[in-house]
Amino acid sequence: MKKIVVLFLLAGLCMRCSVDSLQTIYYSVNEPVFTSSEAFRNSIKVTSKVQTLSDCGKICFYNDHLYISEPGQGIHIIDNTDPSHPQAKGYIEITGNQDMVIRDNRLYADALVDLVWFDLSNPAQPVLKGRMENLFPDALPTIENDFGYDYTLCQSGIEQGKIVTGWQLKQRKERNHYNPDSSSYDSSPTLSHGNMYGGINKTSKTCFSLYNDYLYAVANYQMSIIDLSGEKPEKATDDIFVSYAETVFSYRDKLLMGTPSSLTIYSVEDPLLPVQYSQIMHVYSNCNPFTVEDDLVYVTVHSENLCGQTDNRLRIFDISDATSPVEVTSYPMIHPKGLGISRGMLFLCDAGLKIFKTDNPKTLINHQLAYYTQIDGYDFAFFNTVLMVISDKGLYQYDYSDMIANTGNLRLLSVIPKK
Repeated sequence: MKKIVVLFLLAGLCMRCSVDSLQTIYYSVNEPVFTSSEAFRNSIKVTSKVQTLSDCGKICFYNDHLYISEPGQGIHIIDNTDPSHPQAKGYIEITGNQDMVIRDNRLYADALVDLVWFDLSNPAQPVLKGRMENLFPDALPTIENDFGYDYTLCQSGIEQGKIVTGWQLKQRKERNHYNPDSSSYDSSPTLSHGNMYGGINKTSKTCFSLYNDYLYAVANYQMSIIDLSGEKPEKATDDIFVSYAETVFSYRDKLLMGTPSSLTIYSVEDPLLPVQYSQIMHVYSNCNPFTVEDDLVYVTVHSENLCGQTDNRLRIFDISDATSPVEVTSYPMIHPKGLGISRGMLFLCDAGLKIFKTDNPKTLINHQLAYYTQIDGYDFAFFNTVLMVISDKGLYQYDYSDMIANTGNLRLLSVIPKK
């Protein structure tokens, strides 16, 4: 009888071996690069050494100076007193910086998990004045590839007081049990993914906007409201859960927040208690820039991105009743990107630079003032009567005062080249 039992057991083991097998799994994963909190917080430097512009993020203006963010790296300081001859004056090294604002002689910037601020009494030589630690506790550096990151490894280092300041792409292999008769198995059990948007794995995003005495800082899914009226910035209230945001724009007593799938409108009539008014769905903010003037939101929609869009057009929404936005009209375009409004004119990147009068949105397409096919950019900034066009080649400055007066065209002033 015992022999029969043994035979059955052996048969069962053989059947098991035929069903379950070991498979070698190969995959790529971003492993965190850590810096001690002390070294990280001592790493901010203001230097007069000029750095070549490699990328162009947020642009701020103060006392005839430009402050241009180099995403993830720091901020360029440029004396733009004469836009025809901009003079680089220095650089602020800020690991992980993404956004900044300037208010009352101070520059506020994110430094990964912290908020830092500088005195601009001498605009060419900012002085670091303070830091609010761990305001953005979940902030991680941007990952410039399509692979996920090791969440467990990140958390282990963070719990030890370290800061994730970079990534290393590693190749891994693991031996894994799997059942060929099963429809699924764990192909990479230790891998945790970040948020995948626009072809780049943006593990976190920090956006700033000012309204009265308050800084609204949105990082991942949290909105922090910072009171800037005192000697030191102070958190005004508990963090508020919001949608993941790529852009935050202050307009009158409203905040317009661009999320990966919508444009969300908040009321800040009570600055400490933002209330969501409405959402304009299927407006993918990280793919489609927007601007607003006179209760009209202008949004560009373009294809050839990873947001799932196939259309190319300019859409215009009326938000005079912010609780119920209405699409006014839309116009087909070639491949529109950045846009901006100044002095009653809409500037639009669309296989060149197109300029329209904004008197009547329903007839806007019939009032094109100019089309410069040779000016190929993807975003804009305005300072007095200077138009700044951000392109892959650099930052171009144009005088558009003649266009304001209807007496001429754009006039190129200078170029700040990119590396």
